[in-house]
Amino acid sequence: MASSSAPVHPARYLTLFLVLLIGAYLLVFLTGTKKPEPKLGIDLQGGTRVTLTARTPDGSPPTRDALNQAQQIINDRVNGLGVSGSEVIIDGNNLVITVPGNESSEARNLGQTARLYIRPVLYQIPAQGQAQQPPTEGPEGAPPGGAPAGGAPPAGGVPGVPGLPPIAPAEPGAPIGPGGAPAGQQPPAPPTAPAPPQPRPYPQDLPAQPAPEPPPTPQPTPPPGPGQPAPTPPGPRGPGDVPLQQRIADEKQLRQSTDQQIQILALQFQATRCGQDDVLAGNDDPNLPLITCSDDGATVYLLDKSILSGEQIQDATSGLDQQRGEYVVDVQFKSEGSKIWADFTAANVGTQTAFVLDSKVMSAPEIQEAIPGGRTQITGQFTQSTARELANVLKYGSLPLSFESSEAETVSATLGLSSLRAGLIAGAVGLALVLLYSLLYYRMLGVLTALSLIASGAMVFAILVLLGRWINYTLDLAGIAGLIIGIGMTADSFVVFFERIKDEIREGRSFRSAVPRGWARARKTIVSGNAVTLLAAVVLYILAVGQVKGFAFTLGLTTVLDVVVVFLVTWPLVYLASKSTLLAKPALNGLGAVQQIARERRAAAHATGRD
Repeated sequence: MASSSAPVHPARYLTLFLVLLIGAYLLVFLTGTKKPEPKLGIDLQGGTRVTLTARTPDGSPPTRDALNQAQQIINDRVNGLGVSGSEVIIDGNNLVITVPGNESSEARNLGQTARLYIRPVLYQIPAQGQAQQPPTEGPEGAPPGGAPAGGAPPAGGVPGVPGLPPIAPAEPGAPIGPGGAPAGQQPPAPPTAPAPPQPRPYPQDLPAQPAPEPPPTPQPTPPPGPGQPAPTPPGPRGPGDVPLQQRIADEKQLRQSTDQQIQILALQFQATRCGQDDVLAGNDDPNLPLITCSDDGATVYLLDKSILSGEQIQDATSGLDQQRGEYVVDVQFKSEGSKIWADFTAANVGTQTAFVLDSKVMSAPEIQEAIPGGRTQITGQFTQSTARELANVLKYGSLPLSFESSEAETVSATLGLSSLRAGLIAGAVGLALVLLYSLLYYRMLGVLTALSLIASGAMVFAILVLLGRWINYTLDLAGIAGLIIGIGMTADSFVVFFERIKDEIREGRSFRSAVPRGWARARKTIVSGNAVTLLAAVVLYILAVGQVKGFAFTLGLTTVLDVVVVFLVTWPLVYLASKSTLLAKPALNGLGAVQQIARERRAAAHATGRD
């Protein structure tokens, strides 16, 4: 540290702090909502609650270990988005997520299964109501299905799938008949066109399947005998009448079949319901083909088995691609996944590969070149927030269970604005008492204490507003308690500094010379005391859960700002006061009693010397 005789430039310190303060408030008023309003926690403004019901493919109850693991992963996702004040609890076989405000979509995204698979694209057709799209070209430039390049599909072929026989589209939600066809229709004859070209070396060719047997003709029901009730005529059953595990099994049988006939039917049928909820979401088998929709519902894909899964992801980040001018998600694979991805892209240049998240295609880019190093990008119609949320769920891994979310419900504030008002009043009263004591005991130095506390409070407020925008930090009552304690710690730093100045004056130095010497001794104590408090806040934040994290966060934040304010505001102001002839008067600076003690000591020492 510099000695007390080193040149001091107080204007530089004050200017630096003013630049930081003005810059913070420029960000407050020129970015985001442009309103100086921090986000409030659940206990102060209420929130939104979403109940996630766990579902397993076989319909068995989820294990407690799986629920605990899902709760931990969701908590990690919350922490990855910042200190958001969300709550995740286990309620029977459900997870209940509560987020502050009306962020129902955020709560639903936190419960996203996030099972990512990378699958080669075999076919793609437009969804019902979408414009016709050209078919995906194979490695040699020929359209899939064996049609010559540039040639038209045969008359009556399935739209978007050259060479395949016509199929009458099914009504959305129509029950599925035998073989995957809509009820009342017979499966078509097997296609004569060769199988579509597939990328090499992944995956292997689909095995040829024989045409399915036509369903047996139902026998007429005999009339009821005397005294027997008439049979109930069969009718279509709604989704609520079929058990969930049966619905998942039916979807797998239809959309993950290796039979090319069923794949044709499933493509056409899936094109009519891309806008509906997908019961297969997060439950698809990566070792089987998959027919699914794109994230925007405009395209239906026939995909082959997975070559990579999200378990091979090491890290995921989001950002703005400067070339495309859109937000993307950058994915870094682990070493094994990097090698698989490099080999696959090198062998399949010019083919499409789909990134499938929870059984839905997020993007299906064409491989332009080999991609070594294990890094790749997921593109899509992302906003800054959706890209960040996707990167967050991919980074912390997929949930061991898939969940079905309920309707979001509003939760009223558990404490309410009256409690917030009471807490703020308590903090204001405490601050006023601190300032009153400082003015009575330190006088001019007490005024400097007030200016320093005002500067610290202004910076803390701006930072809380910005953190609410950037990392979704929410201020709850526990956080307010941390702020109040932090203000008390800041006042302690002022007391340490002023008492060191008094010690120097008692030793016979003037106010002007005592200030730099007292600062040289006090700053070591101030830094040491704040370091201990910051260490305690960090440990508490790491080990705590729930609202205690908010308390630890604000305590650590005010501790850091205490050091900044003491070094950049308090010390320069006191140094400037020591150079003032007016403020050097004992009646103004409150140091008259200390200076009297110094004079008495000098007189006693002088008298002793004469004797």
